[in-house]
Formats: sequence, C-alpha cells, structure tokens
Amino acid sequence: MSYEQEKQVAIEAALTAAKLCEQVRQEQVTEAMEKSDKSPVTVADLGSQAVICRALAMAFPDDLVVGEEDASQLRQPEMADQLNRVSHYVKSVVGDATPDQVLDWIDRGNSQIGGRYWTLDPIDGTKGFLRQDQYAVALALVELGEVKLGVLVCPALPVSPDQPDGEKGVLFVAVRGQGATMVPISGGEPQPIQVTKADSQEAMRFVESVESGHGDHSRQDAVAKAVGITTPSLRMDSQAKYGAVASGRASLYLRLPSPKSPDYREKIWDHAAGTIVVEEAGGRVTDMYGKALNFSLGAKLSDNQGVIVSNGVIHDTVLDALRETASV
Repeated sequence: MSYEQEKQVAIEAALTAAKLCEQVRQEQVTEAMEKSDKSPVTVADLGSQAVICRALAMAFPDDLVVGEEDASQLRQPEMADQLNRVSHYVKSVVGDATPDQVLDWIDRGNSQIGGRYWTLDPIDGTKGFLRQDQYAVALALVELGEVKLGVLVCPALPVSPDQPDGEKGVLFVAVRGQGATMVPISGGEPQPIQVTKADSQEAMRFVESVESGHGDHSRQDAVAKAVGITTPSLRMDSQAKYGAVASGRASLYLRLPSPKSPDYREKIWDHAAGTIVVEEAGGRVTDMYGKALNFSLGAKLSDNQGVIVSNGVIHDTVLDALRETASV
C-alpha cells in the first residue's frame, strides 16, 4: 500500500493540532491540570487530541485510535470552564464544535489496539510545552504490530541546526519503505533525510530527555563515552529527539530505565512515530537488549525495556557497552 491518503490526513491533522497548541502557548493559557498519574495535562493536550481524532473519524471511521488523553476530568461539572476553553480552541482551528462533540472526539482516542490502529500523543513533552521549550505532536499508524506511517510536528525545533535562533518548526514524515522527509512547518518542498554516518565529534552527539525521571542519566553518559562520544548530551523534551537523530543532528538517543523505576515500560505513543522516522532515515531502533519495539501488545511496550535509537553504525557497539555497564 502507498498509504497516501493516510499520510495526507495525518499531516493535515497534526499540523492543525500544532496550530492550536501554538495559539494556546502564545496566549499563555498554559496552566496545567494534574492527571491521576501526577503528570500534567493542558488545554492544548486535550484540544490537540480532539482535533486529530475528529480528522481520523471523518476519513477512517472504522479505525481505532489509542491516544494518551481522555475526557473523564472534563466531563465533571466543576470542569465546565475548562471544557469551554478547550472547545474554544478547537473551534478556532476546525470551525463549529459543541462541547459534547469535543468530549466525544477526545474519547475516540481511548480504543484498545487492533489489527490496524493509530496511536497518538497530542503533545509529547507537555512539560517542555509548559516551559516554552521542545514538544511534538506525534501520530502513527500501526498495522499487524508494524508501524507503517509516522508524522512528527516539532513546532519549537530549529529548521537549521546551524541557526538555533532562526526559523523554528519542523514536520517529519515517514512511510514504511518510502523513506523519511522533513519540511519547515511554514511550507516548502519536503526534503529526504538520512541519519549521519560520520564520526566527527559534532555528528557523534547524543540526545536524552530533560527530565531526570525519564532515564538513567549517569549510565547513559557512561555508555555514550564508551562508544566514543565526548561532547555533552543535548537534552530536549519529546520525540523531537527522534527527529534529531533522523536528520543527522545527533547519532544516538538513549532512554534507559530510571533506577527509581527499573520495571517501567514505555508507552507506545511516546515512540511509534519517532521509530519509523528514524528507521526510514536509515537508523535503527531497539530496546536496551537489541529487541525490536513491539507495538502489538497494548498501550505499553510490555515486551521491551529501555529504548536505543541510533544511526545504525554504532548500534551494536552501544548494545555491547550496555552489557558491560550492567556488569559493573
């Protein structure tokens, strides 16, 4: 399959959601609610999920969507003001929408996985979003456990790594067997991207999460040094890290389990879109034991521990270094 219709629908939906997110951020409506797992959720997270689920429902009414958010909090009577605020931003980008429709669109993302499903993180990196830093709108299509299509919109990522204060906003797209591309959100012709195969110090940078609870930073640093990376890590929120590896801005992304939660398993929506973007750019993505990420088991990557994303060239060396650091 070419997945051309799926690609166009996903791109338009993700860009529309990113427009909503940027409007929320520019108007500084960035106070966060707290979910049951203590993580933050904002008006933009909920509005973004509503916009994307609406688009998928219109184009592919039979498709399942496994998203990060749900509307349970918004359905509480005391949350009427927040619901109206979410509805306001949804209407600003898609036209008329009632609060009830918005609730239903959000909850369309509460499916279980199936033979064909979409997985969605409406704002990957909510803390980065709140800090006016990196975040991503991440959407992927999975069929029979394999990611077939991935779209990443990174509104705060510089278009050119050589001009960090220049134009920002990058769209990454990948379709299985068709390669990966990037294009400025502002428009232009999509350009094919490839991971870096160079061994220069700049190319050998590695990226990791900003949040200390999202990895084992001391072990990640030891592994990076073991494979010859001497420059300090580039820390950023969200699947923008996948985009950095796919576009040659870095050669390695490490996300090892935090010592505080060694049994933690990653969520599928935090990795599906980024995984195919890197793989189609010529890179490699596995868990910390070299196993491919398994997107066929549920909302969590329950068969995998940790995530290693590389340019491919250094991947086996990284896995060897992981084994060595585990025995120290």
